[in-house]
Amino acid sequence: MNEAAKSYWDEYWQDGEKPVHFSAWMFGVSPDELAQLVIEGKKTATCSGHVFYEIENEPLPMVGEYSIVLNSKEQPVAMIKIVEVSIVPMNEVTEEFAVAEGEGPYEAWKSAHEEFFTSELQTVGLEFSDDMLLVCERFTLIDVKDS
Repeated sequence: MNEAAKSYWDEYWQDGEKPVHFSAWMFGVSPDELAQLVIEGKKTATCSGHVFYEIENEPLPMVGEYSIVLNSKEQPVAMIKIVEVSIVPMNEVTEEFAVAEGEGPYEAWKSAHEEFFTSELQTVGLEFSDDMLLVCERFTLIDVKDS
């Protein structure tokens, strides 16, 4: 985690009891555009491939955890809190969830995610399947970083 994210976290919680655990990350594709959708309240969900948590031996996200959203320059732009986590086969993701990701109607979401996951899976020697498990997160916007 970079110093800008740590500083933002410390500044935000300076007058209150600071949660111990948080993460800082950027969206995988179009980080600036997707971060802006979060700031505008148009993106309230995200998903990732479950297999990547297994490969990287990373814990799954949990309800109540905070994340700092970074832009493409790895600078903090917003803070979110996870309010729901579910593991769902990609071909069972609802249209409502896809729309909550803020990236257009269901077919656009499906196409973009198939392309992204196909590419990412190839880098680890795996093939895409439409029933791959996704870690689906819903979140709420907590704060927008002042520029």
